[in-house]
Amino acid sequence: MNDAASARRVAWGWTLAFIGSFAFSAKAVLVKLAYQHPVDALTLITLRMLIAFPLFAGLAWWSGRGRAHLTSRDWLAVLGLGFSGYYLSSLLDFAGLQYISASLERLIFYLSPTIVLVLGFVLHRRVIKPLHWAGIAVSYAGIVLVFVRELNADGAQLALGSALVFGSAFFYAIYLVFSARLIPRLGSLRLVGLATSVACILCVVHFLLVRKVDTLWVGLEVLWLAFLNATVGTVVPVVLMMLAIERIGAASAAQVGMVGPLMTVALATYFLGEAVTPEMVAGTVLVLCGIWVFSRAE
Repeated sequence: MNDAASARRVAWGWTLAFIGSFAFSAKAVLVKLAYQHPVDALTLITLRMLIAFPLFAGLAWWSGRGRAHLTSRDWLAVLGLGFSGYYLSSLLDFAGLQYISASLERLIFYLSPTIVLVLGFVLHRRVIKPLHWAGIAVSYAGIVLVFVRELNADGAQLALGSALVFGSAFFYAIYLVFSARLIPRLGSLRLVGLATSVACILCVVHFLLVRKVDTLWVGLEVLWLAFLNATVGTVVPVVLMMLAIERIGAASAAQVGMVGPLMTVALATYFLGEAVTPEMVAGTVLVLCGIWVFSRAE
């Protein structure tokens, strides 16, 4: 590959990573917009998964062409990862967004890498360096700053919503830890397609066990928002980030992803009217700085 072609490949990689990060940042805002209508977390996530399922199933089929067939052990691992990383994590995330702002949700979820490190220490005795601890301390200080600022008469709801979103980040971190073993064998796109397809099925089964099918009709506005959430906020960023990683590597793509919380704050301010307070700005900066320090230690 000549220098010009290499430069174009890198430029496309950065562009894809930026667009993917922007699309992913819109997810929480789309959920909050849907909650302005009479819809609950389970119904909304089921609609999202129903729309996303054929897209993810198609992704799993396309990326699996010519690859080895899955063993029974592979399928068990995919089922576990789909349950943890996309079914349970997504359900907790959507539930938490009923109680907290989109901006705070994105900041809490952005702590996933720090949870991955702690899980690595607990499960594999991975060394945690002093620079890791510094990044963790700065990041969580930013969350505390924003959390304290948003405390009001409804502090119990804020605490519940934050706990649910942190639980979502925790189960997604479990997915990240255990998926690392399967990616070399299955490929990242194939694993994502399979795991998310499993999650889609689990969400639909969950809904059918507790609700009636006709309750899925929640109005055109919510259906449109669910469609945008499934495509723009879910499938598009997954595919774009994978394509970006192929061109510029995981580390560079992750650095571009650091603008995600800032994008969420901007989108939440414009579409939801969420206030941009000095504490929110300072907390966001602290979280981003902490994750940057954390990534340097890596």
